[in-house]
Amino acid sequence: MRDPEDEDSGVHVGGDAYGGVRVAPRRDRRSARGARSRRRNLVAAGALSLLVLAGSGAAWALTDFTTRKITPVDAGVPGARSTGAMNILLVGVDRRDDLTRKQQNQLKLGRESGQRTDTMMVIHLSEDHRRVTVVSLPRDTWTTVPGKGEHKINAAYQLGGPKLAVRTVQNATGLTIHHYVEVNVLGFINVVDALGGVSVCTPVAINDPKTALALQPGTYELDGVKALAYARTRATARSDLDRIDRQQQVISALLNQALSSDTLTNPARLAGFLDTALSTIRVDDALRQDLLGLAEQLKDVSTDDVAFATVPIADVDHKTPTGESAVLWDTAAARALFRRIAADEPLTGPSGPAKAATPKPTPAATPSAGALTVPPSRISLKVLNGTTVTGLGARARDALLKAGFLVPQAAGNTQRRDHDAPVVRYGPGREDSARTVAAALPGAELRLAEELGDGIEVIVGRKYSGVREVAVTETSTTPTTPASAAPTASPTARTATQNICKK
Repeated sequence: MRDPEDEDSGVHVGGDAYGGVRVAPRRDRRSARGARSRRRNLVAAGALSLLVLAGSGAAWALTDFTTRKITPVDAGVPGARSTGAMNILLVGVDRRDDLTRKQQNQLKLGRESGQRTDTMMVIHLSEDHRRVTVVSLPRDTWTTVPGKGEHKINAAYQLGGPKLAVRTVQNATGLTIHHYVEVNVLGFINVVDALGGVSVCTPVAINDPKTALALQPGTYELDGVKALAYARTRATARSDLDRIDRQQQVISALLNQALSSDTLTNPARLAGFLDTALSTIRVDDALRQDLLGLAEQLKDVSTDDVAFATVPIADVDHKTPTGESAVLWDTAAARALFRRIAADEPLTGPSGPAKAATPKPTPAATPSAGALTVPPSRISLKVLNGTTVTGLGARARDALLKAGFLVPQAAGNTQRRDHDAPVVRYGPGREDSARTVAAALPGAELRLAEELGDGIEVIVGRKYSGVREVAVTETSTTPTTPASAAPTASPTARTATQNICKK
């Protein structure tokens, strides 16, 4: 699902000159407001600025500093609430015309100007300000833009600026937006670097010539430039939906990095970080005046208390009347999701889903009867044919792909061809993912395999009987609605703690 507007190059990463690029804004009046927001995934900088402040409790003598540092913007929001439940619209705006040609070349962002909010998140703060829920809105969502007709949701800003973007999101979600935050690309890079980099993990290989990003499945430590490329790329099977997962992972990792380092306890480092983070955002004036007051109220929030979800999708390749490829929400499920948010219900447990210690499986162990916690869309695996039946591995791979698993390689063969039951082999730390895979394969055995590292592989045996859909119960109880109104899909929510990569 790619549109012409996406045909821009990304950040060059790896062991080359771009790996350490640091770009300073143009010294003119426009750049005094920062190099305005860049299209994809820049929301991480704004989210981090907001969430890290929430964790700092650093209201000491910084109110005047923050008020002067942050640029205000009129987004037509109420803006008066400083207590109680509230919703904040967080956007990343494509406005490259404030970058010099040298900056655009260094970051490979392209030169055309534009003003589209190609990343949108709604941040909900609970009534008691002890929980934060972040809902990603796919940028290609096909919806009604008030007064402009049917468009992708990312066009609302271009058609009417922040005010129309807010109205469009309110119209689509049914939520009242109380505050508005807008972020930019250079700030994202600087925020990551100010925290000493970020740890990310990809379950699938990424090979994106446009961003020069090439990663094999695994865990990586990235600086700001490389983290931007990782969050921007759409070169995986689920395109923008995979990118949303990576955005949420990066925000979680940055929040964890900030809270686990001495950035927030060392006054000098905190001042430097705030100087970097606050210059990356534009907010409504009421939030600008009371940002640190809000942060003080949120000072006890941890990564267990921050939950991430994505709007449930019915069609990822809807053909619009204009010939574009767009995303359609699952109307019933989306309505239920936003109804729960409006009612201030948690999407996960109050401190994240309880996860009992999983005993070390022994060979031939059967899948646990406990609830599954990792959805197929987050699991990459390899398929091997363990029988003499030609093509059985390929058929199993196709079935696993249809069930939502990520199987980037063609099926191979085992040396021994006498396997009976299907076997799910997994590396240390991948028990939860392996349980989901085993649940999809009737009669499958779980086997810990140290030599796989963080990998998972399926060996198809003679008793392979197909792949069945699995139910992942990461959310709390479902909303109270009549059976006839039950959504066709449930949103999957994960805490920031669950999103953090295990080393």
